[in-house]
Amino acid sequence: MGFARILVLGASGRIGSILRRWWPEGRGIWQARPAPGRQDGAGWLIGDPLAEPLLLDRLRGEVAAVLGLAGGTPTSLRPGDDMAANVDLGLAAVRIGAGLGVPVLLASSAAVYGAQGGLLAETTPPRPVSDYGRAKAAMEAGAADLGRDLGVPVTSLRIGNIAGADAILGGWRPGFTLDRFADGRTPRRSYIGPVTLARVLERLCLTPDLPGLLNIAAPGMVEMGALLDAAGLAWVPRPAPDGAIAQVALDVTGLCGRLPLVPATAAGLVAEWRDLAQDRAG
Repeated sequence: MGFARILVLGASGRIGSILRRWWPEGRGIWQARPAPGRQDGAGWLIGDPLAEPLLLDRLRGEVAAVLGLAGGTPTSLRPGDDMAANVDLGLAAVRIGAGLGVPVLLASSAAVYGAQGGLLAETTPPRPVSDYGRAKAAMEAGAADLGRDLGVPVTSLRIGNIAGADAILGGWRPGFTLDRFADGRTPRRSYIGPVTLARVLERLCLTPDLPGLLNIAAPGMVEMGALLDAAGLAWVPRPAPDGAIAQVALDVTGLCGRLPLVPATAAGLVAEWRDLAQDRAG
């Protein structure tokens, strides 16, 4: 194989749009489901991974890895959509990887950890509290089992908050409110910038012998209030309700051992978000 290419399933979503902007030209083969007005342009593969073979014979020998991004999130699902589709789409990605004879990487979420405190490592048992987290945890388990059965390496990527694709920078509106806890802090999360995420995913897809689970974030945590302040976006504090999660801190030792990353800062995350936003505007 010459220039290694990556088959990206679900490439029309938010993460897919980030990758299409920042990956080298020709790196991705972008899959999307059929939709009105959508055409199979250069680099695109239009088809339903749940119902069609996606021209695997044509792709065999051309693809180095499959990256599965397809699935619903709490903000992308429409009324009546089933969160369990995340499981079906993850298993479909594993079958496609097995058909191509290449590793599979699946976009999971830090939501599988739920409200657990402390530093969350890949060995921390999942304890999701939302339907989304439960669906992603079920996807991880099912994909791991199917990968073993089919003899294909599968890595589930537990991705933290993505600056600009989150509910804070990405969901800000005038009058935006934000939980503030008794200690005066706003929620703290493990974050990663969109440009850094694109670089990380590209490198991981081309890295052999990945573990079955890998946390994806920059080291450290960032307060959501500090993120909005750095972006110059006004917000109104509100008392955090019972059950609000004060922090989600991902242990990224495994990731940084393969791809060293600088700690996340509010200013750095905002700069990456603005780079992406300006490019879209242009």
